[in-house]
Amino acid sequence: MVFDIDIRLRRGDRDIGCAFRSDSGIVALFGPSGVGKTSALDMLAGLLRPDAGHIGIGGRPLFDATAGIDVAPARRRCGYVFQQPRLFPHMRVRANLRYGRPKGDPEGGTHGLSQAALVDLLGIGALLDRWPASLSGGEAQRVAIGRALLSDPHYLLMDEPISSLDDARRQDILGMIARLHALTAIPIVYVSHDRRELDRLGGLVIALR
Repeated sequence: MVFDIDIRLRRGDRDIGCAFRSDSGIVALFGPSGVGKTSALDMLAGLLRPDAGHIGIGGRPLFDATAGIDVAPARRRCGYVFQQPRLFPHMRVRANLRYGRPKGDPEGGTHGLSQAALVDLLGIGALLDRWPASLSGGEAQRVAIGRALLSDPHYLLMDEPISSLDDARRQDILGMIARLHALTAIPIVYVSHDRRELDRLGGLVIALR
């Protein structure tokens, strides 16, 4: 079982809940703004503690309220790609990518892909010596995805990563995400309010209300 999730959290006057069990390597959380999609991702990352339930990803128990399990965020080995790229503006692209590598790993890479192969797949080889401020939105998001993957994560969380891009760049990055998943088999939880994105990615779609 790739995903075994059942989490509940009370925030203000809202109850946020998300429950699914799936062998699919890609799960998409779908719903309008304000329904709790980002909060669900933050619980999977360990940034928010659920009030109740459990989280298991790739056979690893990460949280279980009943058993008293709550793995620290740094030990969950989670790659997180946000809606905005959040690149370090004082670092060139090469240094931004290097920042994601585990300590003591000179080459980087993830799930059988070397850093060089990942850079080639993402199409960012020509960007390595540029500053983040000089990148287009699509280029910056590719770098952000590369940085997350070079941390060698056990799973990847993506919070509306292409919502600010035009349609052509959206389709380009969606295709790239699908290729990355096919090559690495890394479990992905992808958040969007656009059902067309999710249909392109495939996998299981969970509607939050």
